[in-house]
Amino acid sequence: GSVKAGKMPEGEKMTQCKQEEEQQQKEEEQEGLIEFYSSYQELFQFFCSNTTIHGAIRLVCSKKNKMKTAFWSVLFFLTFGLMYWQFGILYREYFSYPVNLNLNLNSDRLTFPAVTLCTLNPYRYSAIRKQLDKLDQITHQTLLDLYDYNMSLPQRDWSTSSTQRRSSRSLLHHVQRHPLRRQKRENLVNLPENSPSVDKNDWKIGFVLCNGDNDCFHQAYSSGVDAVREWYSFHYINILAQVPDAKALDESDFENFIYACRFNEATCDKANYTHFHHPLYGNCYTFNDNSSSLWTSSLPGINNGLSLVVRTEQNDFIPLLSTVTGARVMVHDQNEPAFMDDGGFNVRPGIETSISMRKEMTMRLGGSYSDCTEDGSDVPVQNLYSSRYTEQVCIRSCFQLNMVERCGCAYYFYPLPDGAEYCDYTKHTAWGYCYYKLLAEFKADVLGCFHKCRKPCKMTEYQLSAGYSRWPSAVSEDWVFYMLSQQNKYNITSKRNGVAKVNIFFEEWNYKTNGESPAFTVVTLLSQLGNQWSLWFGSSVLSVMELAELVLDFIAITFILAFRWFRSRQKLSPPGPTLNTQDNAAFQDEAPALSAPHRFTVEAVVTTLPSYNSLEPRGPSRDGEVGHE
Repeated sequence: GSVKAGKMPEGEKMTQCKQEEEQQQKEEEQEGLIEFYSSYQELFQFFCSNTTIHGAIRLVCSKKNKMKTAFWSVLFFLTFGLMYWQFGILYREYFSYPVNLNLNLNSDRLTFPAVTLCTLNPYRYSAIRKQLDKLDQITHQTLLDLYDYNMSLPQRDWSTSSTQRRSSRSLLHHVQRHPLRRQKRENLVNLPENSPSVDKNDWKIGFVLCNGDNDCFHQAYSSGVDAVREWYSFHYINILAQVPDAKALDESDFENFIYACRFNEATCDKANYTHFHHPLYGNCYTFNDNSSSLWTSSLPGINNGLSLVVRTEQNDFIPLLSTVTGARVMVHDQNEPAFMDDGGFNVRPGIETSISMRKEMTMRLGGSYSDCTEDGSDVPVQNLYSSRYTEQVCIRSCFQLNMVERCGCAYYFYPLPDGAEYCDYTKHTAWGYCYYKLLAEFKADVLGCFHKCRKPCKMTEYQLSAGYSRWPSAVSEDWVFYMLSQQNKYNITSKRNGVAKVNIFFEEWNYKTNGESPAFTVVTLLSQLGNQWSLWFGSSVLSVMELAELVLDFIAITFILAFRWFRSRQKLSPPGPTLNTQDNAAFQDEAPALSAPHRFTVEAVVTTLPSYNSLEPRGPSRDGEVGHE
């Protein structure tokens, strides 16, 4: 009777089970986030069923057909891989910073460039005339010893003072230290000099250069003409470097070199040119170099440019330095030095040379797009020239700075750095050895000058083309030379090689501008990425946001599941209270008994609830058993 009284009716049992189940679900909802995915599978199914990305829904709709599911899964992820491969190509192209070349033709009044004209022959300046005469005597004897050639020398007054005799003895001493000599070619080194199989054509000629440690090398040339010119030039530079004041070499003789100057049919005057001295090209004159009053050409054509009549007859020059006759001309931009050995060309005597020009401007993008410099301030080379930055200015400055650092003196052809002096073998006995060694390293780019010096971002060039004709003609040369002799005091000794005419003008009024613009901007990159995304998945920007949402949800679920796993581990582990010594044995004895109900409770939560019929009594035997108990 007592057992029947404790028995709960079946309806109440069902109600209690439902309440317990609802309570458990509420507890689970309170532990997690409201209306959030409970598993990765639920997240993925929701994404594939609702996304606007093409093909993703096939992963859910075909889940009952495993073959189709596998096919669409492979196709879906293969498409993703191909799309991101294309993305990688686009990003690589973007970060290579390509440029587009923009070509523009402009029509405007053109500023006439600067024009430099040189005599092409170094002059016997009065400050060094005696030393040059002595060098000619030494060269005469050297050529006589080497080639049995008796070089004719002009008749001069060889009487000198005691100071000049000491200077001549000093020059002779230094020339003997750097003699011009012959050397056998490599394949004939072991043969004796008087061997009949060796003639003068089997020798190389050059001169010897030594340092202070008696380490010498032979600066050899295959051509005897080149060897003599280089040897003579080496000693000539030393003579020039001994002149304390460079203004002593400033002997302008404009009227005896430029017979006529005309621009735009107007006569030139002294305000239109500047003068400088070049060691090898002699007196040089630069026209239109004054930035305050530059010439402008309003029309193209030969009558709207610069026309010059120049004297090309050699008189009292140095034949061992220059073996050509004529003049040298170069067209360059204002505020740029005239490097005559790089960009100039020769004007032939007795010829009218007509030079037509085309202006061309180049503007490069700096920064990440090209390795150019705006003004040279970011180039690690000091500009030694009093002009704006150009690549050739930087290269020459770099060599000169290395020359001063390595050899202790400066090369005479380039500007003098602060605190330095020009090389002179009366003060720097081994500078020639150091110079030629450094020059070899410079040409091999061991010094790094070609790497350090970058191109300017903005530069102006002139494309030149020349035409030639005989001037003056055979029927007009008599009166032309007569007028020159009357007006310019021209002493006619060689009519055909005495004068030349130069015309420099713009060929057309248009000038070309080459500019650069970025070929791949951020807008272009986004457009290309969108094209690829639409090609492979046929979706839009919102589809990209859906994919980003999927990634964020995946990360959130990962954190939630990790948090729940950590919480469950904490519930399963014993609380571990502090126990005294007497209770330790009792706790250890009771621990197995307590653990069993705890495990049973967890299993009851995760197992399925029994059905309604399972709660029915199975027969009288069950009551009897219970009552027996």
